[in-house]
Amino acid sequence: MNTSYFIARRIAIKSERTFSKLIVRIAISGVMLSLTVMMLSIAIIKGFKTEIQEKVRGYVGDVRIFKLDLNNSFELSPFVPSAKTLAYLKNNKDVAYFQPYATKPGIISANDEVEGINFKGITKSFNWDYISKHLVSGRVINFADSIKATREIMISAYTANRLKLKSGDNFIMYFVQNPPRKRPFKIVGIYDIGVEEIDKSFVLGDINIIRRLNDWKPDQVGGIEVKLKNFNRLSQASDDIYANLEMKLKSESVQEYFPNIFTWLSLLDVNTRVLLILMMIVGVINMITALLIMILERTNMIGMLKAFGMTDFGVMKIFLYNAIYLVGIGLVLGNILGLGLAFIQQYTHVFKLNQSNYYLSYVPIEIHVSDVVLLNIAILIICVVVLVLPSMLVSRISPLKAIRFK
Repeated sequence: MNTSYFIARRIAIKSERTFSKLIVRIAISGVMLSLTVMMLSIAIIKGFKTEIQEKVRGYVGDVRIFKLDLNNSFELSPFVPSAKTLAYLKNNKDVAYFQPYATKPGIISANDEVEGINFKGITKSFNWDYISKHLVSGRVINFADSIKATREIMISAYTANRLKLKSGDNFIMYFVQNPPRKRPFKIVGIYDIGVEEIDKSFVLGDINIIRRLNDWKPDQVGGIEVKLKNFNRLSQASDDIYANLEMKLKSESVQEYFPNIFTWLSLLDVNTRVLLILMMIVGVINMITALLIMILERTNMIGMLKAFGMTDFGVMKIFLYNAIYLVGIGLVLGNILGLGLAFIQQYTHVFKLNQSNYYLSYVPIEIHVSDVVLLNIAILIICVVVLVLPSMLVSRISPLKAIRFK
């Protein structure tokens, strides 16, 4: 029989000391709350990063290819992608799909309101999966009729609210060039991406409008958007694409295109690490305090066990077993509370956010089994290792003095 384990089990289950019970409950609560906060922090930060990354890359792609020149304006210079470039993109295993586009600055005039905007011209091969998910009203542009398509436009909810427009309304857009040109459009759809840098900057229309206004050839484009299969390979895939482009072209990743957003996301990782460290310290301090109090209250027992011949290591194991038991209870309760709150938020979105400030209308949650398992293992190991030191206090207790201790 493992004597140390037997005694530790009796202490943990049948202890009747009121004060130590209170301290034990506080210690268990500390571990439970620490695990809950750490679990939710990781889930929320990962949820934020994934949701915002998907919002940005869903609209502009992961890598954009454009002409290598000194043009720094919103209107991209035209080029004709070579057959070699198109074949490389088509056969690249990292590329999910790619699509041509062009941009041209313009001014929308409607309801006595004026709004500066970038007209993003797209083709009939445009992938509508992402836009369709964020469609607030109306439909996507119908390229089946090429003439009607040139009169149709999609705008963001942000722009629609500022200009007091809705699906089905008509307005005039003035394109910035010399001399300025104007075109009538009908709003066929309104979408809401939730990222202000995108919503307030772009509208979607037919690329042939830009080709006609700029006297481009039918196969000229302003750029190519590339969507990757795996965003985690962005850096490597972006470098590979750049290395295989023809000399007249260059590429830019979405992280370079929206540096402010991705810098903010990287700072969230720092906040998470700080929070994890603080919560771990809180849990460890609670357990150390509980262990020291249990040792103090069991001084008589320690003296008796030593007098009966139990070694210091054997006595120390009693309190380590007890501490592991308490940590285990805290971890179980922490998992129940943390996962419970996470799943409630994931399926109900009960906790809301200001979308204009956080790009999302609710607190996002992304739970991974590996994160939960690693977090539990890390807390258990750290607590046990740290608790070895205070448990060694039993070696300094004299049996004679301990038996007389009141």
